[in-house]
Amino acid sequence: MDFDSAKRVFEKYLDGYDRENDKVRLKIVHTYGVAAQSTAIAERMRLSAEDRELAQIIALLHDIGRFEQLRQFDSFWPETMDHASYGVELLFGTSRMIRKFVPEDKWDEVIRVAIAKHSDFALEGISDERKLMHARIIRDADKLDNCRVKLEDDFEAFLGVPAEKVSSSVITRKVREDALAGRSILSSDRVTPMDYWVSYLVYFYDLNYRASLDIVEENDYVRRLIRRIPYLDPDTGRVMEELENRLIKYVSEAKKDCGRRG
Repeated sequence: MDFDSAKRVFEKYLDGYDRENDKVRLKIVHTYGVAAQSTAIAERMRLSAEDRELAQIIALLHDIGRFEQLRQFDSFWPETMDHASYGVELLFGTSRMIRKFVPEDKWDEVIRVAIAKHSDFALEGISDERKLMHARIIRDADKLDNCRVKLEDDFEAFLGVPAEKVSSSVITRKVREDALAGRSILSSDRVTPMDYWVSYLVYFYDLNYRASLDIVEENDYVRRLIRRIPYLDPDTGRVMEELENRLIKYVSEAKKDCGRRG
């Protein structure tokens, strides 16, 4: 298992897609961003060299299904394709593409489970400790790099509408209630552009490790994300102010939870 070798294979795979497309470019940058965050989490957790390398490999491959989703549908929406399932089939199906990235098969199940579960609404059904750890790491790393995406990229690229339309939108009652109650947002409950924006902000409730929470605090991600855009609807503005305070408090208190490693 060697990340640099796997990266060279990944780059050849990307040659089959339009690298000039904004959404494809976003996902390429995101992939390497997630790899960097996975490395940071694994190092802060003082994992073995093997597990650090494994975390990088999983990050490199976690969104491999996205590129075909973009080619076929020009969309990230889950209604168009289950990109995690497609990625698992691509890597571990009849073509066994995984062997191009990792010649040995000893880590296959850890990689497969982590990729399959990385975008699930809730992480469930994993009893093996190592598989669970890597599934948690990739989910955390994915969310951490998505903080960068949501701060740097155009709203058109990841949300499909301009920032001005999000600013003038309102948050619906179900999404408001879940966000303020400390719950993640179901895709099916999102109605307005503001609902989609809020669903990204409450990712913080689903972080698993102290290392990840430390990175959130060190980068002031909660404040910076919520304050990226103005909120033109007064009620929505008040909700966002309250959400900012609750998320900052949550991150600080969650770090004290002795059940969180790292």
